[in-house]
Amino acid sequence: MTMTPESLLLHLGYALLVAAVLAGQLSTLRLLVALAALAWLVRALAWTGDYAVAVWAGLLLGLSAALIGRNFYEQRNVRFSPEEKRMLDSLVAGVSQSRARHLIDQGMWLTGKAGDVLTREGEPVEHLYFLEEGDARVMSGGRQVGSCHSGDLIGELSVLTGETASATVILEGPARFWCASAANLRPYVDAHDDIRRAIEHGFAAALKAKLRASNRAIAESGGVSEAR
Repeated sequence: MTMTPESLLLHLGYALLVAAVLAGQLSTLRLLVALAALAWLVRALAWTGDYAVAVWAGLLLGLSAALIGRNFYEQRNVRFSPEEKRMLDSLVAGVSQSRARHLIDQGMWLTGKAGDVLTREGEPVEHLYFLEEGDARVMSGGRQVGSCHSGDLIGELSVLTGETASATVILEGPARFWCASAANLRPYVDAHDDIRRAIEHGFAAALKAKLRASNRAIAESGGVSEAR
């Protein structure tokens, strides 16, 4: 069956809408919707002469273009400090700059000192931390079982679930870190699916890095000895 240009534009618009539904990013969705509207507008003006369809397609195209333009403007005007850029690479790599800026603004940057406790074993995790500078020791049952260093996330395993901390984390010395309240972070993440997906991916990567570091430390210490 040979398709005419008119029917080709009709089906192209439908195909673009299907692709928009499957799009993972909002900016991509808007672009695909705009292209679908453009296809229908050209079809209505050049072939069918259906001006009602042309008006609706033009309206849809105009709104999509306005939103794309606004997003482009916001992206151009977003700025990050060097420490914020490093945090984003660990926490929400891949999201738009405006979204990332909004997430950072949910927390604050703080300076800590030796002895400051970030999480306590068996107690609810009240904050998510990104350790930009400094080191921390991880304690469980009164023994040191690990350590955290620059670039590590702290509290990521429990902050979104409300579970209690599996260990106590104490700063070893002066430190600089980003801190976000769990009470504010949970509803924010629930309301933004793209942020949730990015954060969960960042948490998974952080967990893998910690497991590799733990396995390396065990291997360097001679492995785990079996009780006889």
